[in-house]
Amino acid sequence: MPWVVCDSDKTLCLCNPCAPEAGRPNLSNSLPSGPVKDEVIMIPNAPVSELIQSKGGNVWSVSPETMVYDAIQMMSDKNIGALVVKDQGRMVGMISERDYTRKIVLKGKSSKTTPVREILSEKVVSVSPATTVQECLRLMTQTRIRHLPVLHDEALVGIVSIGDLVNWVIQAQSTAIQQLETYITGYPTEQ
Repeated sequence: MPWVVCDSDKTLCLCNPCAPEAGRPNLSNSLPSGPVKDEVIMIPNAPVSELIQSKGGNVWSVSPETMVYDAIQMMSDKNIGALVVKDQGRMVGMISERDYTRKIVLKGKSSKTTPVREILSEKVVSVSPATTVQECLRLMTQTRIRHLPVLHDEALVGIVSIGDLVNWVIQAQSTAIQQLETYITGYPTEQ
């Protein structure tokens, strides 16, 4: 995590040379000097590409000819709520648990005999890797969706869920609070 660098007011400074002058112990063994290798510093307005890099870019997909039952089974096996539907390597839509409940269960159709192409959502809202986490949350709230594909030059680089975004913001806020507590007290706090 980044830590406050030395300033002119030795009573507020957290750097190790100033700590003894301010009546605090030297914290060189307890405060990291900078970001730990491979650690992602989470900030609420970070680009969504950082979230994808942090969680991994695994994207599960099915073809339009896959039976809905098999798609739902894959979602269950992978513990996810939506799948990309690809035809010849190109994204043609998405299928979600919401599509299943509204277009199969409520209409009395059989998931074992209905292909995904009959219920997929074709008008998919997507974002670029540069879109911020906050913009993604706003877009998902406005359009009432739970999964957002991230496209770079029409190539799918990942999918973020509302849960991914909320967890990112919670972690970012927790990190900010911890840094503020350390700044105020002069001692690192445990999360």
